[in-house]
Amino acid sequence: MIAPNANASSARVKWDSLDWELIETMVKQLQMRIAKAIRGSKYRKAKSLQWLLTHSYYAKLMAVRRVTQNRGNKTPGVDKIVWKTPTQKLNAVTQLNRRGYKTLPLRRIYIPKNGDNRKLRPISIPPMKCRAMQALHLLALEPIAETIVDKNSYGFRPNRSCADAIEQCFITLARKSSAQWVLEGDIKSCFNTISHRWLYDNIPMDKMILKQWLESGYIEDQQLKATLEGVGQGSVISPTLLNLTLRGLEAAIIAATKPKYKVHVVFYADDFVVTGATREILEVTVKPLITDFLKERGLELSEEKTLITHINNGFDFLGHNVRKYKQKLLIKPAKKGIKSFLKNIRGVIKTKATVKTEELIQILNPKIRGWANFYKHVVSKAIFSQVDHEIFKAIGKWVKRRHPNKSWKWINKKYFCKIEHDNWVFNAGLQASQGRYQLLRLFSASSVAIKRHIKIRSEATPYDPKYNEYFEKRWARVKLQPFI
Repeated sequence: MIAPNANASSARVKWDSLDWELIETMVKQLQMRIAKAIRGSKYRKAKSLQWLLTHSYYAKLMAVRRVTQNRGNKTPGVDKIVWKTPTQKLNAVTQLNRRGYKTLPLRRIYIPKNGDNRKLRPISIPPMKCRAMQALHLLALEPIAETIVDKNSYGFRPNRSCADAIEQCFITLARKSSAQWVLEGDIKSCFNTISHRWLYDNIPMDKMILKQWLESGYIEDQQLKATLEGVGQGSVISPTLLNLTLRGLEAAIIAATKPKYKVHVVFYADDFVVTGATREILEVTVKPLITDFLKERGLELSEEKTLITHINNGFDFLGHNVRKYKQKLLIKPAKKGIKSFLKNIRGVIKTKATVKTEELIQILNPKIRGWANFYKHVVSKAIFSQVDHEIFKAIGKWVKRRHPNKSWKWINKKYFCKIEHDNWVFNAGLQASQGRYQLLRLFSASSVAIKRHIKIRSEATPYDPKYNEYFEKRWARVKLQPFI
């Protein structure tokens, strides 16, 4: 293990040759002890272990690695600093100290909301040092969160995904005897309105550090503006703070209703659904309870997005449409999501009018593959074929614009080839890849096999040793699945 004062000349060798397996093991041991203390209601011991972890050199290494490897690692905060070199990363590790720490304001930017340029979502970007401090304290907070948050909460949690939430919807709604009514819940401006006082009083972490993050303010139009409520959407620790804020809502709803009303809750961050046997139980009992629960935390339901729907009419949740057709529950990609995806693909094709064929394919393939893999667990086969057809038509317009005077026979020979029963496979010919030549072709959504997702156990947590074998078998099964 390298020392904190490693010199710059050896930094590259030492950073690149760190024993990350050992580092992760040592940090995981402390995290397991924190979770065990919480399960045993030994809160003072858990707090002491959190202090030990946030002062651990191993944990600081992991925190720096996380913020320098994630998607935003090239995006600076207000100080315009990014950590790229091994020297910078090692120096950063030595800076993650509680004593003398002073958070800097966030950098506020706006991005399109759900792909709609007319609606903008505020994103707050902390400086790299603050990101790393958040990642460090998240290592100490996550074991507690995973131990106490609601079992059917699936957003922004380790080993859980959107597919788990959708599968839980299927489990609770698929039978003939299942609940017929669904409350579609959406919390208004969730990240931006959480009560600071509630967070300070209820989040089990270093209060001095938390207070600085909550009151850091943000820079917009070169002016410092105060943050009086909410947490920065875009911060490393914010999703876990949100999950802890909503902790207990599921238990409160279940406790207020009887089993005969078939009330079940599925959460994914600030989106959730609650099932019920009757419309009245959701409207008279569940919705007011949720309203009061959220109000205590500075939150409120979005009235225009919170609806009560019969399962035969269906509802959209996490980009999926859930609906019963003659007592048979089918979950499909939502029409809105399909439309948005195709709009994005057509936009890319149109703006890349002059690029080489191989470049266009290399841009499109990850988008198509990622979208298809997201929906491969539901009823998507027919929709995949429709999407492929629409993309093919957009590609047809692309090649025709490039060669307006050429016949389709000429275009077919130049841009397309035959593979099995498909005579129109858009391709860029043979390309060198890993020492051999392969045909570079446009990825087909239809080539993705439909495979039902096996939902994680609601109570399973990676910080409880009794689930070690379960997770080992689960990951072994995932690794055996073919990579598309």
